Amino acid sequence: MPPEKKAKESPIMEIDKLIHEPARLSIMANLYVVESADFLFLMRQTGLTFGNLSSHLSKLEKAEYVYIKKEFVGKKPHTMLQLTKKGRDAFMEYRKNMKQVFEELPE
Repeated sequence: MPPEKKAKESPIMEIDKLIHEPARLSIMANLYVVESADFLFLMRQTGLTFGNLSSHLSKLEKAEYVYIKKEFVGKKPHTMLQLTKKGRDAFMEYRKNMKQVFEELPE
């Protein structure tokens, strides 16, 4: 019996669900276009609350998509964020898959 061919998965099945969540997509998209961003800047850009942004960043950090650097400037806490190589690659793959999903839709 010939071996069965593995069916090619639909591009929609390959969408990174961690990135696809709207708040995390906004975070990733904002960080994709800059080298790094400060927490408060990202909070303003995304419209997320402090707690909500922190929660989503924790998930992205756990997946190693985002690097979070916490330091003090004078006596004030300062948090800088940037995409890791893995995060940048994951976002590029997400974009590619989303484009393919839309291109394959019938008119």
